[in-house]
Amino acid sequence: MRKRGFEIVEEYKNKGINLPVRSTKFAAAYDVQAAEDVVIPPFKLGEKPTLIPTGLKAYCMDDEFYMLLNRSSGPKKGLVMANSVGIIDKDYYNNETNEGHFYFQYYNIKNEEIVIHKGDVIGQVIFQKYLLVDLDNATGNRTGGFGSTDNLN
Repeated sequence: MRKRGFEIVEEYKNKGINLPVRSTKFAAAYDVQAAEDVVIPPFKLGEKPTLIPTGLKAYCMDDEFYMLLNRSSGPKKGLVMANSVGIIDKDYYNNETNEGHFYFQYYNIKNEEIVIHKGDVIGQVIFQKYLLVDLDNATGNRTGGFGSTDNLN
């Protein structure tokens, strides 16, 4: 039985995407690489963050989710995650909108463009269990991809 892991989304199947790995045996997080070159412009108030594709989707157990996190070197390089921590629910996997492809959202806090190259490690993923409160009765079903939690049926 599969518990948790990564897969390459269809659009990136033949584009040389590497599955995330842990760098050391005691590392909590899996390092994720950029799926393509991306230029991140300097931050301007009111602009949306730059999405960096990973070419990946991830699956996990029913009582788990995974977090997208910046690397400790990210801010030193001028990269700040727009949402600080990305929380991705189990039902994002294979959703009908984008197959569960997860992206990292970054702002550039430097005064010059930051170039991310395909294969650069852009962030990390940690899988985590969660708990439910007494009398929880959630019954909604996800009907889309990125940002779709508010659009349940």
